[in-house]
Amino acid sequence: MITKVQKWGNSQGLRLPKHVLEEVQIAVGDQVELKVQDGEILIRPVTSKRSYDLEALVDQMPDDYRVQEEAWGPATGGEAW
Repeated sequence: MITKVQKWGNSQGLRLPKHVLEEVQIAVGDQVELKVQDGEILIRPVTSKRSYDLEALVDQMPDDYRVQEEAWGPATGGEAW
């Protein structure tokens, strides 16, 4: 298959046909790994997706945990406090 590198804003990009993405199980928004090897560009899906279970994470919190406000220092921009 032949495609063309195109300018998108300040970047360059390739349009990948839907059937090609389906074949390698990549969907819009998925992370991919880019690698240059022997003068070729390889694109492969990132397979180790992290998923978190909120209930399991909350269960790991200490029983005596209390929410508190954090001090991040003085305002440095146009923050309104």
